[in-house]
Amino acid sequence: MKKKLIQSENLDQKAYLIIKAMIEDRQLLPGQKIPQEKLASDLGISRTPLISALKFLEQEKLVVSKPRRGFFVRLFSMEEMVSIFEIREVLEGLSARRAAQSIAKGQITQLNKIFMPFQELDDIEDYHAYSQADRKFHNFIAEISAREFLSSILQTFNVVSLAYLYPTKEGLIRSPNETIREHVAIVEAICSRDPKAAEELMRLHLQTTAAHLTKEIEASKSLKKEVPNQKNVTMSTSFST
Repeated sequence: MKKKLIQSENLDQKAYLIIKAMIEDRQLLPGQKIPQEKLASDLGISRTPLISALKFLEQEKLVVSKPRRGFFVRLFSMEEMVSIFEIREVLEGLSARRAAQSIAKGQITQLNKIFMPFQELDDIEDYHAYSQADRKFHNFIAEISAREFLSSILQTFNVVSLAYLYPTKEGLIRSPNETIREHVAIVEAICSRDPKAAEELMRLHLQTTAAHLTKEIEASKSLKKEVPNQKNVTMSTSFST
């Protein structure tokens, strides 16, 4: 990471935002130990505001502290991820409804552009670019809904979603070739100012991801029953939210 000197005021808040962005951008991966000394040096701050920032991130369930070992990016189980997507379904459904009710003309143009580079592709291979678009899509809808508190909660949940137990393909859970159709349908509903359709499509989008995770949990349990002596079972994974 390039050295980022941050100004003296509100050091803990600025460190918090930078570390959270590093988790979101997957510069710090699920399960990875957070290198406190290097990070403090890179940010040009002491350990005190850094630890304060890490404790705040721990309250948000994004990192976990281990006695005598330090702080780690939290690694979520699939059961936890299912619960997170169930919560996201309700909150992001509301966010999509409000976005459809309040979207401005300029925001329609911005929202339509997010997935435009992928819509004509037969096979989406650039998972990094698609993951970036996916995060921008969900965060921008929360921003359009003009509810600061809701937007803040959803941003944290979206970061958590990247800390999936099997962090393959840029944190995406289902295939982009599958989710692109769902994303475009949600965009069209919001831009058409159809609150009911926007909420229903967003909820269905997240329900489908939760169902995908539930299916993997069941497959894992079945496989463990078939191979009782195998402690670590590697599951098949796919990709996007």
